[in-house]
Amino acid sequence: MSQAAGAPEKNFRAGFVALVGKPNTGKSTLMNAYLGQKIAIVSPLPQTTRAVIRGGLTLPDAQVIFLDTPGIHQPVHSLGEAMVEMAGRTIVDADVIVWVVDLTTPPDAADEAVAELLREKAAVPVLLALNKADVVDDAQAAGRLYTDLLHAPDGRPLYAAAITLSATARLDRGPGAGRQALLEAIIRCLPESPPYYPDDFLTDQPLRAIAAELVREQVMRSTHNEIPHAVTVLVDEFKERSAEMTYIAATIYVEHKSQKGILLGHQGRMVKKIGRAARREIEALVGTRVYLDLWVKVRKNWRKDPQALRWLGYRVE
Repeated sequence: MSQAAGAPEKNFRAGFVALVGKPNTGKSTLMNAYLGQKIAIVSPLPQTTRAVIRGGLTLPDAQVIFLDTPGIHQPVHSLGEAMVEMAGRTIVDADVIVWVVDLTTPPDAADEAVAELLREKAAVPVLLALNKADVVDDAQAAGRLYTDLLHAPDGRPLYAAAITLSATARLDRGPGAGRQALLEAIIRCLPESPPYYPDDFLTDQPLRAIAAELVREQVMRSTHNEIPHAVTVLVDEFKERSAEMTYIAATIYVEHKSQKGILLGHQGRMVKKIGRAARREIEALVGTRVYLDLWVKVRKNWRKDPQALRWLGYRVE
């Protein structure tokens, strides 16, 4: 997948930017906003992102490769352990780290754990993205609660800049303008380097993988809180049947028979609702009409089963 951009100039900067933080702070929303296209799903529920998603933004003077990471949390099963391990590994490998926090809530134990992880592992510039500044009364005061977490014992800040912003507000005024300020700060911190990818690079996610995630997004938006985290989606078939039609067959896996019943709904109404909403999103992605064939199956306790996680494409050490 790609987006248009100009040719690199002299003194070009390029590198990998890890978006980290606890779940549901707006990491995926922020990356989608920069790319101008939805390649990472979002929902009001925490732990929506389960794998590192790579997205590229090429400008005349820089190429920024965003690495959207799973939210850092206290894991309770093998899937959670794999997610946190991915985020920690990305911190070590990145050229710049952006810690995205949610200003609508004060720091908690999860935020303190992120700060500790950054103190231990971050060997590159760290930027604080103080997100959701458009919905708090005093963004500066709320931001200080977070910046205080990233100081050395001698009081020295362990971050290069802290910027208030909104991942969703308009760019031309208020907190929305902070997105541009953050992007400029990211570019200043990147090393001088030729681009890593062609200037039209957008993501290395296959279309079928994004389609699977778009189905999971609608499951998360349509079902009760106890269902979404027990769900994963695999695309079994992705075929362009004509220039106007794409056929996709996907299986939604849950952990228990009762969850399957909820997902199917009375006379299949729930899975049909999920399919209609997902189909609209996928059609916007692929640019054709989509025939989406959804199935629901049970794979018992798959989140706790390393073998199942590998089969489903999650890296487990």
